[in-house]
Amino acid sequence: MRRLVNDGYEAVEEMLAGYVAAQGKYVDFAENDKRVIVSKQMSEEPRVRIIIGGGSGHEPLFLGYVGKDFADAAVVGNVNTSPSPEPCYNAVKAVDSGKGCLYMYGNYAGDVMNFDMGAEMAADDGIRVETVLVTDDIYSAEKVEDRRGVAGDLIVFKAAASAAAKGLDLDAVKQVAEKANANTYSMGVALSSSTLPVTGKAIFEMNEGEMEVGMGIHGEPGIKRSSIEPADKVVDQIMGYLIEEMKLTSGEEVHVLINGLGGLPVMDQYICYRRVDEILKEKGVHIHHPLVGNYATSMDMIGMSITLVRLDDELKELLDAPCDTPYFKLD
Repeated sequence: MRRLVNDGYEAVEEMLAGYVAAQGKYVDFAENDKRVIVSKQMSEEPRVRIIIGGGSGHEPLFLGYVGKDFADAAVVGNVNTSPSPEPCYNAVKAVDSGKGCLYMYGNYAGDVMNFDMGAEMAADDGIRVETVLVTDDIYSAEKVEDRRGVAGDLIVFKAAASAAAKGLDLDAVKQVAEKANANTYSMGVALSSSTLPVTGKAIFEMNEGEMEVGMGIHGEPGIKRSSIEPADKVVDQIMGYLIEEMKLTSGEEVHVLINGLGGLPVMDQYICYRRVDEILKEKGVHIHHPLVGNYATSMDMIGMSITLVRLDDELKELLDAPCDTPYFKLD
């Protein structure tokens, strides 16, 4: 295993301890739960609180986006595993200010079950919690409501957090999150598996020199497995699926996110962005704000995803609103 860990069973706890120590300006543990990271820069005035979370191994998702005018708390599970209901509930108790809370996370069965239980526990205390599932991975299911959430999490979280920062009520913040999700489309490619720190072994088998377009961040099957192809050809395939799914036309405006999955060099990510930029310009589509980097990873997986967000004036304003977190800042 080419990883620097101690005991694989303690990797998440040690990572969280290191993160809180390094990012103490922004975050701390919840008073009674070291699987809940809370913002030290929450607004003093009561507002809807944004709670995100899921399995670890996708850093900087989720904990990296807790800070000023973004997420108020992140709930962290074991590697690729949902957090249990109790920390989901404890996050609500730690940050609620009387305006209710919005849970947001990728659409995975374990997360849905456990966050729902956390919301029920909060309801017993008289705290209203609503949920928006992110479903941006276009190849993961035919029905949108059954799709996985991947790098598009960042977009949906940001839009909702900006709405909360404006003082909108819980229903309005939820509506914004749903709108952002409905306009966010992602698809990725994997060139390797990630490595589990507990076993030191790959999560799934992939031969040297292979790639799989459409593969999920946990190794969920994609469209096909083939030999690795040049970057432009890979991007052309992914963009073809995204443009068709979006019914994207000339004159539209989009946000673009090239997301590294942990092991792909930033050089390669910019090579991929270059081709995305060419394709969209040829189609007459304006790019409002490109993002390139590791935003939602799968530990050491070699691969990347492309996310396109259809924009209107409301979404542009929300996605451009200032925020300050360890891994996402806008002035």
